[in-house]
Amino acid sequence: MDVLADDTTVPEEYRGIGVRIEDDILVIEDGNRNLSAGLPRTSSDVKAWMAQLKG
Repeated sequence: MDVLADDTTVPEEYRGIGVRIEDDILVIEDGNRNLSAGLPRTSSDVKAWMAQLKG
């Protein structure tokens, strides 16, 4: 997700940034394990997760 520097629909302090969500993969002897599989991926899921953490 990228926010353009001139996008007035978001607060000024958040303009011109980008967010990239990547997986953390543990390589083990017989394959691999995705350590981040249970984390939110969509912007709405991330927002809901952050709101839940705030309480």
